[in-house]
Amino acid sequence: MAILIKTPEDIERMRVAGRLAAEVLDFIAPQVKPGVTTGELDRLCHEFMVAQQDTVPAPLNYAPPGYRPFPKSICTSVNHQVCHGIPGERVLKNGDIVNIDITVIKDGYHGDTSRMFYVGEPSVAARRLCEVTYECMWAGIAQVRPGGFLGDIGHAIQTHAEKHGFSVVREFCGHGIGRRFHEEPQVLHYGKPGTLDRLAPGMIFTVEPMINAGRREIRELADGWTIVTKDHSLSAQWEHTVLVTEAGFEVLTVSPQMPAPARTARADGRSAVAA
Repeated sequence: MAILIKTPEDIERMRVAGRLAAEVLDFIAPQVKPGVTTGELDRLCHEFMVAQQDTVPAPLNYAPPGYRPFPKSICTSVNHQVCHGIPGERVLKNGDIVNIDITVIKDGYHGDTSRMFYVGEPSVAARRLCEVTYECMWAGIAQVRPGGFLGDIGHAIQTHAEKHGFSVVREFCGHGIGRRFHEEPQVLHYGKPGTLDRLAPGMIFTVEPMINAGRREIRELADGWTIVTKDHSLSAQWEHTVLVTEAGFEVLTVSPQMPAPARTARADGRSAVAA
């Protein structure tokens, strides 16, 4: 399948969808605290998306080939869960870390983003993993520019993660996005610079590295969706949706409470000091 170059109208609609997805994370942030269940977080997000934003939760009943329909409106991946955690009766406790992954559909366009949240006070090791993973995402985003390569993104992420003693999950990757949830290209979070597809203005894709504190190997739970680390080590993930512009990049999943860009890049597309 070819990579779709977005029109100016597509881009404007993607800005709206991206902003709305990020605003769901702003909304739910105060509720991520000890004693809440992941199911309650899902309920609150669902109601906000449907009733307040007039958006459609893209994960709900999403069923790519080979998968049963995803039963919830958001993904909540706790501690050693890498991605696609299904919200339910799990009660968050002090010291947990949790990734909340939001994808909304607005007027037929998808906005996709995720953040890590601390539940109470995390351990030093957990905080360091989350911070380095955030830096990895921005290190990758900083490589986005016309004429660059997808391999540049993966190389920057892998280099930063491994420099800090962490590993990169390889079975899942970023993806093109627009009218469809998942489009070309696949955006690997490891690799070699100067390889894979060349970047061009109008491309829109996610950068969403999954970084493990231990080994990179993963396994799937019996629910058919939740991915965990094989060695039970902690895992973290951050995600933004990014547009390739004529001059560099634009992050589309922005909101008032979005964490500031890491020192590896700036949200306006200009490179900054590497972390």
